[in-house]
Amino acid sequence: MDDRADFFIAPDDESAAAAKGFSPRRAFEIIPVGIYDPADAAGEWKSLLTGDSPQGLLRAGEPQVLTEITNDGCYVFVISERLQALLTAKDALRLEEVARKRSHLRRADGELVEEGEAVSHLAELASLARAATGRGARLYCSVR
Repeated sequence: MDDRADFFIAPDDESAAAAKGFSPRRAFEIIPVGIYDPADAAGEWKSLLTGDSPQGLLRAGEPQVLTEITNDGCYVFVISERLQALLTAKDALRLEEVARKRSHLRRADGELVEEGEAVSHLAELASLARAATGRGARLYCSVR
């Protein structure tokens, strides 16, 4: 895992935006992002779960960036309600299938995304999504 970004639970957009440029781990429950672009991953996971095209999701403004992206590359985005609901509702086998497909897609593009790590990471993210939903909160990502 990398230390440049974290997925996290926050009660609202304002609280989440305050994590810009920082690790939210002292204030929120987190899962470190792997060595990949988390915004791209969120779009690919949603695409694989829904059948929507990743390009269509980007054109629709997903993921929604909450803070201005600054010169240092720092920003915070929110996971869409639909993706959070899908992560919460899908069974472990379906999530494993999605993680494996994404791993294969990334490897085909020359990225090193180990299949077992991808499966484990998406399972952890789904668990975080369930916790967020249970608290009436949302999933966010802070990129540093």
